[in-house]
Amino acid sequence: MTSGQIVTVTMLVHLLQELVEENFVDVLVQGELASISRPASGHYYFNLKDSKTQLRCAMFRSHARALRFKLEEGMEVICRGRVSVYPQRGDLQLIVEGLDPVGVGGLQIAFEQLHQKLAAEGLFDEGRKRPLPEFPATIGVVTSATGAAIHDILTVLRRRSAGVRVILRPVRVQGGGAAEEIGAAIEDLNWDGRSEIVIVGRGGGSKEDLWAFNEEVVARAIAASKIPVISAVGHEIDLSISDLVADLRAATPSAAAELVVRNRLDLERHLDQLVIRLGKQMHSRLQLLQIRLQGLEKRLKSPLEQARYQRIRLQQLEHRLQQAISMALNRRKEFFSVLCGRLDALSPLAVLSRGYAIVRSCKTGGVVRDEQQVVVDEHLEVKLAKGELFVKVESGKPEKK
Repeated sequence: MTSGQIVTVTMLVHLLQELVEENFVDVLVQGELASISRPASGHYYFNLKDSKTQLRCAMFRSHARALRFKLEEGMEVICRGRVSVYPQRGDLQLIVEGLDPVGVGGLQIAFEQLHQKLAAEGLFDEGRKRPLPEFPATIGVVTSATGAAIHDILTVLRRRSAGVRVILRPVRVQGGGAAEEIGAAIEDLNWDGRSEIVIVGRGGGSKEDLWAFNEEVVARAIAASKIPVISAVGHEIDLSISDLVADLRAATPSAAAELVVRNRLDLERHLDQLVIRLGKQMHSRLQLLQIRLQGLEKRLKSPLEQARYQRIRLQQLEHRLQQAISMALNRRKEFFSVLCGRLDALSPLAVLSRGYAIVRSCKTGGVVRDEQQVVVDEHLEVKLAKGELFVKVESGKPEKK
């Protein structure tokens, strides 16, 4: 382009785009994150700034998916990418292809972010964790089919508890998609329903190797499991999110197997002690029962003697009953005689026998007590002690006062 040559805006922007994109194809830029946004497309858009200036940045979804942590305002980071010019606006921007925090590693930030989130939801609370079954017959194991973890688990189980059934759900334990496989395996064992306890884990490795057990999908699957879960990831010094969510954490896969089943010899010793204690208690109980039986034998009488005694007792009761009935009848007879005497004394017939009579009006049927109750020529009925008379009134005589 020569001096004084007139160009269009589009041409100038295209020239600048070629210049920038050909010379800044792989740059590392350190700065502070600001104005972060992530629309539904899954891309990240933010500004990278320092004390004097700022630069627009874009991180497309294909690269954003690889991030282990969530971008936060004010986070100091180092961005790796290429510089580009956005033709529509003529904006200079950095297309970010990789991003790492300054100081603390990205995995540690991701661990702390997820730890805070799940802790706030109560997934680490001791109150939601369940006890393990003491003598499980079937154990589910979620780990690699070719790793050292399953070998260690099976070795311990064979040594300490013969006859335990193991259901292996093989998964990848590191790399892309491993966390999703582990979460799905836990769900499968719950759906299957045969396992009484589930061991989830793997052998030792770097922080990156163990990272699948720090993913949210694994934590959610453990928390949702209806079967108690033991997390056994790496070595004793390694602590993962799955360790915190699980019902119990084991230092290693071997330790997890030892926690699941008790030592067979210890159990046999315990059973021997119980058998001895039971034998002593049974012997003491039999002695006590024998003493009580001997006492009962001494108190037990012949059935014939018991029958003879009961017959005599029955005769006595019959005699007493007859006497009681006779006395009761005599008392009733005496009382009845008294009542009859009283009734005779009050009877109108007794009064009539002394010469009195009862006069009734044949007209009204009522008892006549006053001469004014009848009139001349009225017929009356006279009740005597013996028989009755029917008379006619000829005249009356009033009572003298």
